Amino acid sequence: MKEKDLNYIAGLEKAIKKKYGEAAIQNPAKFWNEEKERSYLQQLKEFVQGQKQKEDSREPKNVNGVLITKKLLNKERKTNCSVCKKLLRKINDEIYTIKYDCCEKCYINFIEGRTERWLEGWRPKNVTKST
Repeated sequence: MKEKDLNYIAGLEKAIKKKYGEAAIQNPAKFWNEEKERSYLQQLKEFVQGQKQKEDSREPKNVNGVLITKKLLNKERKTNCSVCKKLLRKINDEIYTIKYDCCEKCYINFIEGRTERWLEGWRPKNVTKST
């Protein structure tokens, strides 16, 4: 390297240190040790296992001549509202069931405008299907 290049690098380091602090110009290997290495390898192992599980759930399975992913086969759907016990028929009912565990009608009657109370655990008593 030329002398000019070294001066430029030193000036650059000085400017970085001034703007971002001492830690910004340190070598990252300086802060690495055996414990951090073991922790990193454990996290990496868990990540790889999670990725393998996701791949397995996406693998198609032959069901009566139709290929369906295992993820769809294992999915359980609710069929009744947990509040009024009414059968869930509309797509909106399923949407509200996912978020609030009730049908659209129960959402309108009991939750709309009172979401915080619902999320804290309040539930109506003696609800019939005619609500």
